[in-house]
Amino acid sequence: MHGALHPRLSQRGGYSQIRLARSRVRKLSYTALYMATKREYGLNDEFQMTNNPTETFTLGHSPDPDDAFMFYAIAKNKIDLRGYRFEHRLEDIQTLNERAQRVADKYALLPCGASMGDGYGPIVIRKHPTPNVQHSTPNHEGDARESLRSGTIAVPGKMTSAFLALQLFLGKFDYVVVPFDKIFDAVESGRADAGLIIHEGQLTYARSGFEKIVDLGEWWKRKTGLPLPLGGNVVRKDIPPPVRRDISEIIRESIDYGLTHRDEAVAYSLAYARDMNSQLASKFIGMYVNEFTRDYGETGRAAIRKFLSDARDIGYLDVPIEVEFVE
Repeated sequence: MHGALHPRLSQRGGYSQIRLARSRVRKLSYTALYMATKREYGLNDEFQMTNNPTETFTLGHSPDPDDAFMFYAIAKNKIDLRGYRFEHRLEDIQTLNERAQRVADKYALLPCGASMGDGYGPIVIRKHPTPNVQHSTPNHEGDARESLRSGTIAVPGKMTSAFLALQLFLGKFDYVVVPFDKIFDAVESGRADAGLIIHEGQLTYARSGFEKIVDLGEWWKRKTGLPLPLGGNVVRKDIPPPVRRDISEIIRESIDYGLTHRDEAVAYSLAYARDMNSQLASKFIGMYVNEFTRDYGETGRAAIRKFLSDARDIGYLDVPIEVEFVE
């Protein structure tokens, strides 16, 4: 949602040859684009729709437990879907973001579905030093920057909100792009000196033998007083307003259902919880499915505008930023 926009309910079979030229909704992540993807709903002309008399939307999102938790009620028909059908497409954040970039100007943000780190977020880690190797742990931002600029950082993709946040924190740095679930391996093997960690790695890095250099969500909160935007839901602007409202309400009701029926929603999400038991998965979900997820509110809206405008001012985004919210 994070690190800028992966799940797995793969129900791809049965697509017809009918192209849907008008509707699609996605869960996006705010990245070095105008917004790149984390989760996404709806359809554009890149996707096909099933030959069904009801409206069918492609729901694209990432394979992590917080996304699965949010969409549990939709996937399992626990709520009234108002006659719509959703085909789930699960892809990693970088892939979703690349897809979103091609049609970014056609999307507007929905008021629900945000993933925001309020004082926490993607982290940069390195190997924990062995007893025979002395190396100092950075104890303030200046030390962390100096340490990170002297080496290579493994990142989960250039089009992720995590990468953009790291750019805002660090400026220019050397990096190598690695699949998000291979970053620990890249650091362990010495291919990279540090790694930018998203998803469950934010909670499991210590037990895997790594130490934290900086938490980008904590840094952003200290710098701005705002949560760090990591993912959001967007919808095609050309979908009729009544349908957009329906979709928005369905998503909000799905989120509410998960929060109200937490145990069953967490149990469902465990299929997407790599290396996490139910207790750890529940903790991770609690970090990114919260009141900001139900509705951005003014604080969430301000956070998105600040995040993207700072990136634009420094030159990491090369297009004008116009954030449009669907109300």
